[in-house]
Amino acid sequence: MKPKSAFLVFTSIAIIVLIYGSAYTVSETDQVVVTQFGRLVGKPVTTPGLNWKVPFIQQTTFFPKNILSWDGDPGQIPTLDKTYIWVDTFALWKITEPVTFFQTVGDVQRALGRLDDIIDPAVRNHITSYSLIESVRRTNRELFYDTLVVDADATKDGKEGEDQRVLFIKDGREKITEGILKQAKPKLSKFGIELIDVKIKRINYVEQVRKSVYGRMIAERKQIAEKFRSEGKGSAQEISGDKERDLKGITSKAYKRSQEIKGKADAKATKIYADAYNIDPDFYSFTKTMSLYPKTLAGKSTLVLSTKSEFLKYLKGFSEEVQVAKDKQQ
Repeated sequence: MKPKSAFLVFTSIAIIVLIYGSAYTVSETDQVVVTQFGRLVGKPVTTPGLNWKVPFIQQTTFFPKNILSWDGDPGQIPTLDKTYIWVDTFALWKITEPVTFFQTVGDVQRALGRLDDIIDPAVRNHITSYSLIESVRRTNRELFYDTLVVDADATKDGKEGEDQRVLFIKDGREKITEGILKQAKPKLSKFGIELIDVKIKRINYVEQVRKSVYGRMIAERKQIAEKFRSEGKGSAQEISGDKERDLKGITSKAYKRSQEIKGKADAKATKIYADAYNIDPDFYSFTKTMSLYPKTLAGKSTLVLSTKSEFLKYLKGFSEEVQVAKDKQQ
């Protein structure tokens, strides 16, 4: 290669390296701090686009401009009513002053450590200052059952009694998180960090308390279930009683109606028999008496009657007629 051509190639490469080392691009979610030998140069660059710096001398440090999240480690905290619980919190934050952030913290990982050091004590301070129900609920909205008892002095109409106790909340969960935010936010502003929001992600009992709580919950649910069963049995007995009463009423009315119909039929039949037998009373007396003989004189029955008995008048008359007939034959 000729010396002139080699010089051109070397010069081109050097120019490309200088341009590459001096140009940097800022995106919509970034903000850049330029330093020279560890000292800040100019103002932070927050506008998206292509920017320039002195190559090999000035350095660029990129920080996120969008909202970031912090996820705290769950910790065991006692409440005001001496109940140990696990509290898991998270927060939203962003870098508002990149120069201050660069000078005090340096990078995002160290900033997360600062958030741990400031937010965790604030959470612990507020959780220990309130009872468990204050951390769980946000309003005094009435539940569909009244087995939870929080404040024994807060009762309906000023009366005592387990069924009349109500949930009573003075501040609630939102006030607690607002207090945590209010306590931690000023401490983070000196690091160029704006704390946007803090929320409680999850609350749970510790393992030692959880079993006893579950046992009490199971006992309460069984009590409620037994109450429903007893009410159901009472309703079933009431329905069964109403059914039996209605059934007896229907049967009584039907029996009364059948007896009325039967009585009318018997009266009508009796009248027909009476009209028929009145045509020949002697024949009626004869047939009725004859129908009684097989019933009274059948089998091994023994009946002692006088010959003058009205019951034997037809037999006696029959014997006399038979004797007269025999006499005539002789």
